[in-house]
Amino acid sequence: METRTLGTHGLSVSALGLGCMGMSEFYGTPDAREAIKTIRRALELGITLIDTADMYGRGANEELVGRALAQDRERAFVATKAGIVRTEGGGYAGQCGTPEYIKEACEASLRRLQLEVIDLYQLHRVDPTVPIEETVGAMRELQEAGKVRFLGLSEALPSDIRRAVAVAPISTLQNEYSLFERGVEDGVLATCEELRIGLLAYAPLGRGMLTARYRSTSGFEPGDWRLGGPRWQEENLDRNLELVDRLDTFAGARGVAAGQIALAWLLHQQPWIVPIPGTRRVRYLEQNAASESVRLSRAELAELEELVPRSAVAGDRYPHERMPSHTTPPLDAA
Repeated sequence: METRTLGTHGLSVSALGLGCMGMSEFYGTPDAREAIKTIRRALELGITLIDTADMYGRGANEELVGRALAQDRERAFVATKAGIVRTEGGGYAGQCGTPEYIKEACEASLRRLQLEVIDLYQLHRVDPTVPIEETVGAMRELQEAGKVRFLGLSEALPSDIRRAVAVAPISTLQNEYSLFERGVEDGVLATCEELRIGLLAYAPLGRGMLTARYRSTSGFEPGDWRLGGPRWQEENLDRNLELVDRLDTFAGARGVAAGQIALAWLLHQQPWIVPIPGTRRVRYLEQNAASESVRLSRAELAELEELVPRSAVAGDRYPHERMPSHTTPPLDAA
């Protein structure tokens, strides 16, 4: 698989990454054995970027990634995140960006991941009560101490990004981006391009909807986050599936899957964008990986814009979309 350079500090990863969140919670009953097989298969396919976070499964996902990579650390580029606080019962308690918390979280992540250094350490959400200069300043101290190699942000606003790069070498921004979610086109992408920051596009498959595998939520397990997602509600789902049908027809005429076209569309947007689709199954991982070889002409890209126009997607991406992007719940997969 080809590699892509993100930022100006020497970070280079595979053109596609693997998001691991759903391997531990949010999308049904976890299957650790299949998850570990999926991570190891990703490395065999040339996918180097393995993305996790300390809040996924309240640390369980980092432990899972650590076990999967225990015998093959050299081929993996491990990215994790900190800054979101979970309650003992698993609830969402908000953000914490104090320097003390960030440093403690890093040490805990290193233990769970069984690493001496984290390749990419990201601020999961900006804490509105702590100046971002203080938060990323602590992250830079971790970098200088050899605990992490590169620094990144997630779901940060352009103003946050500018303040962060003034005090620390930020290489990446992780935001949601897909045919169904184009919010980053309103200033975020331009900021990344200006500041030469790479974008890690999470949820590039619309949390599974863009794969065309789902016609309803009837098969979802209790507790699946998508059951409460606005775009999956009955009043929006039918409209969104009409768009998916158009995408599926477009893909079928080219002999590929709808999800592969969705990922290929992202790969064609900018050479500094890396989609990180999440999956828990080897067969879907292999299908996603094959999208890297799908080539789209300018005419085909224009056709996709007409088939799936940004304004046609029904429903917000989160139940509380009107909240600032850096305070939204952290659902970062598929």
